[in-house]
Amino acid sequence: MVLTKEYRICMPLTCEEYQIGQLYMIARHSLEQTSGDGEGVEIVTNEPCEDPEHGKGQYTEKRIHLSSRLPYWIQSICPRVFYVTEKSWNFFPFTKTEYTCSFVPKLNVSIQTKYENNNGSSDNCLHLSEEKLNSRIIESIDIAFDELVNNKHYKREEDPKFFKSTKTNRGPLVEGWRETDKPIMCSYKLVDASFEVFLLQSKVEDFIQRSIRDVLLLGHRQAFAWVDEWFGMTIEDVRAYERKIQEETNNKLKQPNGIAENGAANNTCDNSLEKGAPEEALSTSLENNG
Repeated sequence: MVLTKEYRICMPLTCEEYQIGQLYMIARHSLEQTSGDGEGVEIVTNEPCEDPEHGKGQYTEKRIHLSSRLPYWIQSICPRVFYVTEKSWNFFPFTKTEYTCSFVPKLNVSIQTKYENNNGSSDNCLHLSEEKLNSRIIESIDIAFDELVNNKHYKREEDPKFFKSTKTNRGPLVEGWRETDKPIMCSYKLVDASFEVFLLQSKVEDFIQRSIRDVLLLGHRQAFAWVDEWFGMTIEDVRAYERKIQEETNNKLKQPNGIAENGAANNTCDNSLEKGAPEEALSTSLENNG
């Protein structure tokens, strides 16, 4: 049975501001997580696309090479040469992201996201069926007062309880901020995690969901804490920043100790959700998630 959770993450931003901040955060993480030793984010495709239902958008395909930083119990069953592919369709305010693994064909993660200018009060903004509504588990994530599982990523300057933006004058966030602060928006993320392998299914699916939750918490904290870096950018500005980062990260991966061109077999674990260890492999977009 597929483990389905709906995460609701509020931000002290408008949806329009969040769109810029999210793209900036994902691109910056890609650069920070990439080195010349074959580990990091490879952007395979980043181009406009169109959908009959959602209209014009952006399609992105990534590979994130982080296998040496996976937990030992995963390394024990995975070869050194494998990759996870992230495919993301961004039709803001709706996005869809899918993850598959070349070595584990039965591992699938799908994330559907809708962004709305509210504090998480919409009951079914993703238009789920009755069956899906009954099976989903709703979890609200508080970027200010929820604790990171992996404390090595904690930085006081990125803690919304202490951060204050000089450009927007927003923050620090106090108890109850989701009920009182304006502006406010919410990311509704429906995550389906499936790993249909006997004896491993529950363990892997739980691990995926826990990793995604921590990645979402970290990524959204940073998107707010970095607001003074991206506030005022236009969509054209942030797309240009994306292209610059894409060239830099791909060049770093193609250094002598990195990966070969055109995605030759390597130590690859691609996942845009990407950010700390397995968490890094499970989101650098977060939705990526773009």
